[in-house]
Amino acid sequence: MSTKSIPTAPAGAGKPEVAGGRIASLVPGLLVCLAVTAAALAVQALEERATGHPYVEALVIAILLGIALRTLWSPGERFRAGIAFSAKQVLELAVTLLGASISLGAIVASGTSLLVGIVATVVLAIMASYAICRVLGLPPRMAILVACGNAICGNSAIAAVAPVIGADSKDVVAAIAFTAVLGVLMVLGLPLFIPLAGLSEHQYGTLAGLTVYAVPQVLAATVPVGILATQVGTLVKLVRVLMLGPVVVAFSFIAPHLPAEGASAKGRPGRLGFFKIVPWFILGFLALATLRSVGLVPDAASQPVTRLAGLLTVVSMAALGLGVDVRVLARVGGRVTLAVTGSLVVLLIVSLSLIWALRIA
Repeated sequence: MSTKSIPTAPAGAGKPEVAGGRIASLVPGLLVCLAVTAAALAVQALEERATGHPYVEALVIAILLGIALRTLWSPGERFRAGIAFSAKQVLELAVTLLGASISLGAIVASGTSLLVGIVATVVLAIMASYAICRVLGLPPRMAILVACGNAICGNSAIAAVAPVIGADSKDVVAAIAFTAVLGVLMVLGLPLFIPLAGLSEHQYGTLAGLTVYAVPQVLAATVPVGILATQVGTLVKLVRVLMLGPVVVAFSFIAPHLPAEGASAKGRPGRLGFFKIVPWFILGFLALATLRSVGLVPDAASQPVTRLAGLLTVVSMAALGLGVDVRVLARVGGRVTLAVTGSLVVLLIVSLSLIWALRIA
C-alpha cells in the first residue's frame, strides 16, 4: 500500500480535545473532594462557634470524613483521576503558596541564641523521633512523616514532606490522624506545666511555641495564659514553621536513597538532576518566602494567598482520606500512637532543656 493513501492529521490536531478530555476526567473526583471539604469547613465553623477555637482543624476533619465516606462507598473509575489529582497536584500547589506567609524580619529580630536554639530543637526532635519510630518497627517513610510532623508543624509538615519522599497515602493519613489526636491533647494539657515546672508566662510561651503543632493551637494554648505568652509562642512557632523549607529540601536529597517500600519501589530513581531532586513546589515555596521577606508580597496579598493555601490543603486531605482503607489504619495504629507519644515526650524534654539553658525568665 502506498503511503500516499494513508490520511494524516495536521500536527497538533486533537490536542485541545485531549486536554479537554483530561480536564473533564478530573471533574467528578474534584467535586467529591470539594464536597468533603465544604462539610469539613462547616464542622470547623460550628466548633469555633461553640468553643471559640478550632481544636480539631478542618484539615483533620476532612481526612476523617474522607475515610468515613470511603468506608461506606468505594469511588468508581470515573472519580479516581480527580481524587488522585487533588491528593498530589493540589497539595503541591498548596505547599508552594504557603511560602507567602513566611517573613524573615520577625525571625531575625528574635535574637541569635533563641534562633539557634529553635533550629537545634527541631533537628534533635527529628532525629530522636525518627529513631523512636524505627525502633518501633515503622518503615522509613512513615518514620520521617511522624518525625517532621512532631518537630515542625504537625499536619502541614507531614503534608509537605509526603510528596517529596514518595510516601503512600495510607502512611500520610495515619501520621496526620494520630498526630492530630496528640496535638489536641497537647493543647489541653500543656497549661499544667505552669505549676508543675514553675514556668513564667515568657517561659510558657516559649514552650508552647516549641511543642504545639499548629499556629491556631498555639493561640488556643496561650491566649488563656496571657498576652506575653501568646506573643512569644507565636513568634517561636513561626521560626519552627520557617524550618519546613530547609527540612523539605534536605529530605528531597535523601529521598532517592531511601529503601524501596511497596508502591514506592516502582521506578525508583537513579541519578537525578537538581530540578528533579528538589521538586518545583519547593522552589516555588522558597521563592515566595523570599519575595515576602523583601516586601514584594505585602500583607494585603499574603493573607488571602495563605487562606487559599489552607483551603487547597484541606481539599488534598479530603482526597487522601478518600483513598484510605480504614483496616490499614487499624493495623498500624498501636505502633504509630506509641511513636507519636514517644516523640512528643522527647520534644517536651528538649524544649524544657532549651528554656533552662538559655535562662529564659
